[in-house]
Amino acid sequence: MKTLRIAALASNNGSSVRAIAEAIVAGKLDATISLLVSNRLSAPVFDYAAACRIPALYIPTKGGESEADEKLHAALVEAGVELVILSGYLRRLGPKTLSIFEGRILNVHPALLPRYGGVGMYGRKVHQAVLDAREPVTGATIHLVDAEYDHGRIIAATEVRINPSDDVAAIECRVMQAECDLFVQTLQRIAAGELSLPL
Repeated sequence: MKTLRIAALASNNGSSVRAIAEAIVAGKLDATISLLVSNRLSAPVFDYAAACRIPALYIPTKGGESEADEKLHAALVEAGVELVILSGYLRRLGPKTLSIFEGRILNVHPALLPRYGGVGMYGRKVHQAVLDAREPVTGATIHLVDAEYDHGRIIAATEVRINPSDDVAAIECRVMQAECDLFVQTLQRIAAGELSLPL
């Protein structure tokens, strides 16, 4: 079984990227992160990529989404990646990237889709909505990426129980850990051949 070549897209901290990189270093995941891309030049994930010697690229998306799509697709192809993962990447992907990598782009969402997903539902906004609805559980969902936010086919999900004393910060902390664990487990299944690409 060959080593899985991954590209990661992140707009901020890239928590899942860090968890995946740590799993690779620990020998728990037969993969390599061949490229990291962010649409924010100030994203902290760039510092992490530099420290881990992960090739990184800044591709701005504001004001030129078609150009960004062209650059992203070209960079992914050049890096020879088999799978693209989104870790808090807050931009919609363009048609060229989606077409070339159909069935090979995964996102993690901090809730149990299809509820609490869609435009504007990210980060603490999701957790606040879950808390306001007095849900007994929330969770994390890995899904395929298509042209709509949080819409593609669900690949894996895990539940996180909400305690009566929980606030948004407490929920966010536990869900973030669940996201990281679920992403690593899903990639382990892909690397082991239990899930075949394209998904």
